[in-house]
Amino acid sequence: MTNDLIAKAAIDRRLAEILIPVIEDLGYELVRIRLMSGKTTTLQIMADKPEGGIEVDDCAVVSSAVSATLDVEDPILDAYTLEVSSPGIDRPLTRLKDFDMFEGYEAKLETDELVGGRRRFKGELAGTEEDEVLINIEDQGKTVTIGLKFDWLSDAKLVLTDDLITEMLRQRKAAGTLNEDAFDEIEAEGSEEENK
Repeated sequence: MTNDLIAKAAIDRRLAEILIPVIEDLGYELVRIRLMSGKTTTLQIMADKPEGGIEVDDCAVVSSAVSATLDVEDPILDAYTLEVSSPGIDRPLTRLKDFDMFEGYEAKLETDELVGGRRRFKGELAGTEEDEVLINIEDQGKTVTIGLKFDWLSDAKLVLTDDLITEMLRQRKAAGTLNEDAFDEIEAEGSEEENK
């Protein structure tokens, strides 16, 4: 089952129908799919592990399986480039569970229709309640929690903050996927003489 946050256009929804079983059979989840046209056509797929933390090798596995499936199904008429990636730190929120998983972090949400005179909401995610996404927003100098029906959302993504980066690094370290030895030492500018 897909929603407009995962697959907006009709072709995106068709591709999602074909590819979700393939991606899920590999142990991953489809976060978002977009067929984008321009000078070249690009099929962008964002995938993740159910618990988060997809790596480059995982993207390669997904890419190979997706490519083989699309070669057989052939749903895209034009030549295209396949791009498989992680959702990133300031990821799109496309599934109801994402709003629980990232409760306490800042997000930007947009709705199709006006809700209380506005379409854009920025604040701290407060989880979900049934089919509603809860978000703490500032309203006339006070913090209030509002509920937006998940089906009303046309766009939702995390805001890149220091807290979010710290948490993502902590999760990767806990999962054993962060190799701190792979990072270079930071050196101060100037010569050793100047730094003494």
